[in-house]
Amino acid sequence: MSKVLVRATNWLGDAVMSLPAIRTVRQVFPHAHIAVVARPWVADLYAREPAIDRVIPYTVQKGLGAKREFAARLREDRFDGAILLQNAFDAALMAWLAQIPERIGYDRDARGLLLTQRIRVPEPGEIPRHQRFYYLELMRRAGMIERFPQTGAIRLGGIEAARQSGTAHLAAMGISGPVMGISPGAAYGNAKRWLPERFAQVAGTFLPMCPLVLVFGSSSERPLCEQVVSELRQSGIEARNLAGETTLREFIDLTSACRLFLTNDSGAMHVASALGVPTVAVFGATDDTTTGPTGPLARVVREHAECSPCLLRECPIDHRCMTRVTAARVAKVALELWEESAPAWTQEARS
Repeated sequence: MSKVLVRATNWLGDAVMSLPAIRTVRQVFPHAHIAVVARPWVADLYAREPAIDRVIPYTVQKGLGAKREFAARLREDRFDGAILLQNAFDAALMAWLAQIPERIGYDRDARGLLLTQRIRVPEPGEIPRHQRFYYLELMRRAGMIERFPQTGAIRLGGIEAARQSGTAHLAAMGISGPVMGISPGAAYGNAKRWLPERFAQVAGTFLPMCPLVLVFGSSSERPLCEQVVSELRQSGIEARNLAGETTLREFIDLTSACRLFLTNDSGAMHVASALGVPTVAVFGATDDTTTGPTGPLARVVREHAECSPCLLRECPIDHRCMTRVTAARVAKVALELWEESAPAWTQEARS
């Protein structure tokens, strides 16, 4: 195939975990033009990826007419094949309406008749548990690869450029020296959220090593982030609430300049760890073996709960999986990671 279309995943964390598969597409088709159709809120992540030649924002809302119009624009590009990393019926319909001759995807969501290669969905235990292998398995079962590539730590493209941009952005804000990032929200639901006051308690253990904290989140999470900021300021820690004030590109740049990042299981967690930033993530309702961060600079903290992981959006009982995780334990893990990563960060500061 000389022109390949990839339908990207819709959520930020999934987008990070799909990068090994997209890079494998490039290895399979080294000379092809590879375009990725992505929702606007993840487009900036794919735009910095060297394996991708073009990102096509997918802004279509409900309605067959709008979908036909979007597909007609894709048809003009005459793609040879479409690889559908997204599982939805809509992804297959888009490729079918665009008259792309080869349409490869998992046989899910009643879309099998729209695919030319209907790939059987892996059963539990057939592939490694982490989500990145789910996307790679699609390609293996489609006959594009024989075995999984080496995929230890997932890293974003352009990390050094992002860090330079983030450092410059911080300087423009009048900020210098070590900065901690905190992301207390989680798009999936409240069940994934650790207590906001405990994030502040952990940050307090880093005074005076890291006297400034940037709190990130979406516009809807601004009150939650303000609660964390208020707790931090009461403890004498300078903090800034950036919830809803950054684009994804700006968030990536600023996060890459952080010395440490504290978070729940969220898209922000995946971005921070994929930037090589020392990252501590609190897990409870979700399973870190399937959606956890990757690489030697990521740490997961969780406590045993009889009902965890439940994968529910809202806790129907007492949120014990999160309340059992103490600030003292997270602080201990974060301090160990800070010290362990210090040589690399000191060397980078000198260079």
